Amino acid sequence: MSSTIISAEEFAARRNDSNAVVIDARSGPDAKSKFEASHIVNARFADLEMDLSSKADSPATGGRHPLPAVKHFARTLGNLGISPSSLVFVYDDKSGANAAARFWWMLRAVGHKHVWVIDGGFQAAQNAGVPVTPASPAFKALTAYPATSWLLPTVQLSDVIDASIKDNQTIVDVRETFRYNGEREAIDQVAGHIPSAINIPFSSNLDQNGLFLSAETLRKKYQDALHGRSLSETIVHCGSGVTACHTLLALEHAGLQGAKLYVGSWSEWSRNDLPIQTTT
Repeated sequence: MSSTIISAEEFAARRNDSNAVVIDARSGPDAKSKFEASHIVNARFADLEMDLSSKADSPATGGRHPLPAVKHFARTLGNLGISPSSLVFVYDDKSGANAAARFWWMLRAVGHKHVWVIDGGFQAAQNAGVPVTPASPAFKALTAYPATSWLLPTVQLSDVIDASIKDNQTIVDVRETFRYNGEREAIDQVAGHIPSAINIPFSSNLDQNGLFLSAETLRKKYQDALHGRSLSETIVHCGSGVTACHTLLALEHAGLQGAKLYVGSWSEWSRNDLPIQTTT
């Protein structure tokens, strides 16, 4: 089974496997309180703001959710009891569209082989009969995970500036269409999009029930959108490098590898007096 997405039903059957580790990656200001109120039995909490991001001096340098130093993430993984032999299952409450996908990407980016996002997230797991509890999980923390660098491709602001004026590169903006169009912006300071970027909202990776489309459907969708261009010349971004990971997960699920993550995303681009396009 490829290390991308697992159905809630299959997770229910495998959650007690030897070396299984379940991660609750729900995010938002009330994420920890939601975890303390109810979570999958034995799940361990990973905080988007504290564990999966660093605190930047300004979003203009690195965006709102810059990656933490690898050594910091390695300590986080050790504290969560994750080793290279762990079978990691991660969920959020947004169909994997938020921090679950970010955790998946980060774990794959330090070379971890076995990590799956639970399709449909917390709600789907409950519907599949997976037990939940308010009880704190009991587990043993480990030494820092053996990682020294990010192994998956990322780009910096200068790379995206260059890509925005080249015909052989594709910039995929996964934010909602109204933000891309410049109609309104509820999170960052300016609405609109990076020149030449195409809009493929991350929500279009899901069906009407909030589950990922089939690998075959996703493959055709993105091959058609890229018009034969190489994945290695494709940059994926969102608002702050979190939901972009949802599309990177969808691409890998479809067997399409090599796209690059722009972590700073719109939160960085829109704060640097760079060209902005709208469709309004």
